[in-house]
Amino acid sequence: MDELSTTLSALADPTRRAILARLAHGEATVNELAAPFDMSLPAVSKHLKVLERAKLVSRSRNAQWRPCRLEAAPLEQVDDWLGEYRALWEKRLDRLEEYIATLDSRTGQKEEAK
Repeated sequence: MDELSTTLSALADPTRRAILARLAHGEATVNELAAPFDMSLPAVSKHLKVLERAKLVSRSRNAQWRPCRLEAAPLEQVDDWLGEYRALWEKRLDRLEEYIATLDSRTGQKEEAK
């Protein structure tokens, strides 16, 4: 699987997105990451492994602690990919706005004629 697909697959799960949101505020241990979830530590560890494979999370060693850290580079790839679609939708919305303005002006002209 290519890197973008791996990243998107990792982001598909709401638990993993929540873990990333927590890590956006700073490093955390597995226990800290598991606290808000109603799941076992092994289940949280499995989610972390998926995030690690997608290179969205890294772990370091600090004595007996292995804090997890957010790695944002893969998210930049997602943003770049989405940027192409964002530009497309912005153009479509601009055209819709122009069309609505045209309809509004026509409606205004009809009311003035009455």
